[in-house]
Amino acid sequence: MFSPVAFYVVGIMSGAISVVVFGSLVRSGIPGLFRWISANILIVAAFVALALNGSSPTPLTVIATSTLFAGAAFLVLQGCRLFFGLRPSRPYEVAAYAMLVIGVVYWTCFSPNVSARIVLISIFLAYVRLLVGWTTYTRRPLHRPGYSYQFVAIVAALGGVVHIARGLAVCLGWEHHTRFLEPTPMNIAFLGLGIITLPCLSIGALMLAYDRMGERMEQLAAIDELTGALVRREFMAQAELQLERANRTRSRFAVAILDIDNFKAVNDAHGHAAGDRALSHFSSIVSQGIRRGDIFGRLGGEEFAILLPETSRADALTLVNSLRLHLAASTLAIPRGEVTCTFSAGVDEYQANETLANLMARSDAALYSAKAMGRNRVVSALSAGDEAVGAAKDGPKPN
Repeated sequence: MFSPVAFYVVGIMSGAISVVVFGSLVRSGIPGLFRWISANILIVAAFVALALNGSSPTPLTVIATSTLFAGAAFLVLQGCRLFFGLRPSRPYEVAAYAMLVIGVVYWTCFSPNVSARIVLISIFLAYVRLLVGWTTYTRRPLHRPGYSYQFVAIVAALGGVVHIARGLAVCLGWEHHTRFLEPTPMNIAFLGLGIITLPCLSIGALMLAYDRMGERMEQLAAIDELTGALVRREFMAQAELQLERANRTRSRFAVAILDIDNFKAVNDAHGHAAGDRALSHFSSIVSQGIRRGDIFGRLGGEEFAILLPETSRADALTLVNSLRLHLAASTLAIPRGEVTCTFSAGVDEYQANETLANLMARSDAALYSAKAMGRNRVVSALSAGDEAVGAAKDGPKPN
């Protein structure tokens, strides 16, 4: 004989476990996490209320549980949107939820109609689930593994289809209801599928949260915290990928190696805190001045590099020199005055089938030429000699 108790127990346990697991991630600061936790708390509360009322819940319990389930679904959608950096809700959705509550109250207390109530709730839940699936699928980051996002999108979409099917079954007269949780085969099937999708959706949301934390850890390992530039290991990996791409597509790219002039003197005269600020200031100027698609990395200490895809040696020389001029024209305020930073750079273009080490060595040699020529200049490594673009005799002096 059908007993709703089993459904209630599964729902309570699923929601409670989700609350505990999501709660362990509270300090991670994952956007949308609190909405997901709140949604599962509402689900647990709704199932507990049903369990306490047995198979014949009071009208007040029906109203409360219906609005709690719909509210939980709405919170899941809001959490999903926040996770992807979107506005959590739309005004018309809030109005739709308010209309749902009014409809549930009307068809429970004033004009009892179980079928009308089921259709109303099914429409709302289907909308929410399908939108969760669509948002997750269309907003998934292409640089991340797709499994977690695909899982959530599929589970949410299937949940939406279940609710659509249930609403249609009631509208078409395939399923008749005269009381709450009537134990018909179709009703049992819909309830079972609906409850199964709840833990699956929570598991999917948890997978998204862990993927976001994994991405953060990868960024911490790949990005220099002080300057925001890629660490040497990650920069070299990106450069190797660009080299492979260049050999495969016969495209060109250039590398520039930059070194802040007289950086030790800044540290000695103003302290390491000022030196850190100088590194951050330099990196900010370079990061804002490079093009989208260029790759900026820190090789170590005050030495940096820029990878410039689809760029010739001459164009790289021009681009890097514009960065040099911008930095030389700026000043950095420190507790004991101001500091003007400059840099020297060496630039060269990739030659077909050569190694990255050879390209970096030529750019590095050009950098040393720039230092030897007086600093605050950009030198291009040429087979027939060195070409330099730098400060004029009466221009900015190196520190």
